[in-house]
Amino acid sequence: MPYRKKAITAADGQGRSVPFAPDAPVLCRARDYSPGTVIPLHHHPDRHQLVYAETGVLVVQAGAGRWVVPSTRAIWMPVGMGHKVSCIGAVGMRSLYILPSAIAHPPGTASTVSVTPLLAALIRAAVEVPQPYRQDSRDGRVMQLILDELQTLPVLPLHLPQPLDPRLQAIARRLESSPDDPSTLQDWARRLSVDVKTIQRLCARELGMTFGQWRQQARLLRALERLAHGDKIIDVALSLGYASPSAFTAMFKKRFGQRPSQFFH
Repeated sequence: MPYRKKAITAADGQGRSVPFAPDAPVLCRARDYSPGTVIPLHHHPDRHQLVYAETGVLVVQAGAGRWVVPSTRAIWMPVGMGHKVSCIGAVGMRSLYILPSAIAHPPGTASTVSVTPLLAALIRAAVEVPQPYRQDSRDGRVMQLILDELQTLPVLPLHLPQPLDPRLQAIARRLESSPDDPSTLQDWARRLSVDVKTIQRLCARELGMTFGQWRQQARLLRALERLAHGDKIIDVALSLGYASPSAFTAMFKKRFGQRPSQFFH
């Protein structure tokens, strides 16, 4: 069944649903979802979206990519891009909808960005802004400050590219079901009846990274999901094929700039 776009609405502070002002530069919607909720494939044809989980963790699939988004991060979704959202645990989702004309030089592709304490506070304030709002009012200035803050956010490496080539797709399915699989390039070359250089070329062309980097990224993003569930670092590290918790922590910090315990705070 094709996805049907619904009119964007917001709460007016008293639990009633009211339509968003169509010409407002920034709109905000707050919704809470129970664990395991899946928001099916959809898109927003007129606005960019910033998908932010104030609590919980989101897994977002868009195009040929997959992102894991904890509560200290958000995902930028360009106008018109189809995406599917899965909730890991209970999620308090706060979405910003932004007119393309309101922001200069936005990311051209789906991207994970850091949510600063200032932006988090602004999003909480935006949830309470009534619709419509005057742009020359306090509410309008809050929304404008959100736009200013969005221009400064760094893009973060929380993306796992998904291949189109059926040979790489076979590897991707294995990494998804068994991220601790230690198979080497030589092992995969034998299974797929190709030479090692073929897999290397495919990884470079379709993924923009080496086989080892791809597998490492798959493991680290799975680790984020497990840690968000409250699993212990030692259990996560060993289940994903790391020799020790310290080896896992070192790789995590090298990739994300923080230890696992710091990342979620």
